[in-house]
Amino acid sequence: MKICVGLSGGVDSSVAALLLKRQGYDVFGLFMQNWHDASTTLHGECEWEEDRFVAEMVARKIGIPFYFVDLSKEYRQKVVDYMFAEYAAGRTPNPDVLCNREIKFAAFWETAKKLGADYVATGHYCRKDTLKDENGQEVMVPKTWGDGGMTPVYRIFEGSDPNKDQSYFLCQLTQEQLSTALFPIGDICKPEVRRLAAEADLPSADKKDSQGICFVGKVDLPTFLKQKLEAKEGDVVEVYPAFYEQSSQYQEIAEILRSISIDGTEADMISSYISETKGAGSEGVCRWDMEKVAGLSDDQLDCLSREIDYSSIHFETETYRSGRKHVKKTRYKENPFAKIVGRHDGAHFYTIGQRKGLNIGGHSGSICVISTDIENNIIYVGQGHRHPGLSRSCLRIPIEDLHWIRPDLELQAGDMCRMRVRIRYRQPLQNATLLMRKSALYILFDSPQRGITPGQFAVWYADDDEMIGSGVI
Repeated sequence: MKICVGLSGGVDSSVAALLLKRQGYDVFGLFMQNWHDASTTLHGECEWEEDRFVAEMVARKIGIPFYFVDLSKEYRQKVVDYMFAEYAAGRTPNPDVLCNREIKFAAFWETAKKLGADYVATGHYCRKDTLKDENGQEVMVPKTWGDGGMTPVYRIFEGSDPNKDQSYFLCQLTQEQLSTALFPIGDICKPEVRRLAAEADLPSADKKDSQGICFVGKVDLPTFLKQKLEAKEGDVVEVYPAFYEQSSQYQEIAEILRSISIDGTEADMISSYISETKGAGSEGVCRWDMEKVAGLSDDQLDCLSREIDYSSIHFETETYRSGRKHVKKTRYKENPFAKIVGRHDGAHFYTIGQRKGLNIGGHSGSICVISTDIENNIIYVGQGHRHPGLSRSCLRIPIEDLHWIRPDLELQAGDMCRMRVRIRYRQPLQNATLLMRKSALYILFDSPQRGITPGQFAVWYADDDEMIGSGVI
């Protein structure tokens, strides 16, 4: 069996190659270049050149053949252009998810096959196996790709290292892609990976983990996006908590949540989230009456999942005299619900939950983006991680944006089930109820979620840590 390892120059893929070689497989390394423009990286240098050099040294040290492929054209078309389009539409994409679906396990795999590979292995921290029956035999189903025949049902799980699990980034892979994918380090922890690399004296043993956009590197995102997206100055509006007390939309959401709570009391609508390592995890008791949840109408679910509308906030001006010469000036009248607190250079450069780059002072707590209005080029912000505008209890995924890693477990209209869900990488899994309707899947969380962001991927897992499906929020 011939295995192609995607050697990136990092320690994870290096150890993946090392382990496969020690297990006696016919292994070769393949490095892919996906980006040429060094002017957009913070380091201002071609990081891929150093990565390729290290990857080639690793292959030489392990004693495996080494190859190189330039996939920059495919990467720009499938990943970078997608990024620009999503940001222009006011959504926040996840290029790493697309890179895995469209490049590593698609274009890269096609190159590996031409070099004789039967499988492609990567350094992802996740686990893969096949579905088995009560007798321990593989469950076989008709193959939906290639020349037909039968195939096992492939399953993908969280990695054994809870601090490095990368299953989230593989949430769009298909059964066909999983059939030829291997993850040699998925059942070991990062410190052990480092130890194995050092023990084998691999050149990547002490190499820092890569950061930033997959295969591009660490970038200043607004500068990167300005390659294609035009800067356009607009207002930053701070929304006060008083706004939600008079918002009919917010009050309707509160009433719907109260109506499905177990004891009929007012539901908490603000997340306890502080950071990815603090705040609400998957623990806790469900506060919803499942019979009442099942009875929710599509209109009620739409109301729960819809972003708060701030278009009703307007500012009136007034004139006044200033200084000894009584110069006539104009200012905004005081608004009890909001205030213009700054300017920005384009609403499409910002994302929900963002704190950095706002340049707004004079507040005791941190300022976060709670909404962006691309059409009118307005950013809405709020103070503190417990600001009402940062939390939601429900999200909606259109039917066309759903992906089932396990097609045999796909929900049908009217189905409802319990799952554990994350809405971003490294977030602790959250208990939730999935409700399938004709036009969309709704995910109702047991606890309010901070920073539900359009364009990101929601991913759901079974209780045994198996990743079942995903969709674009």
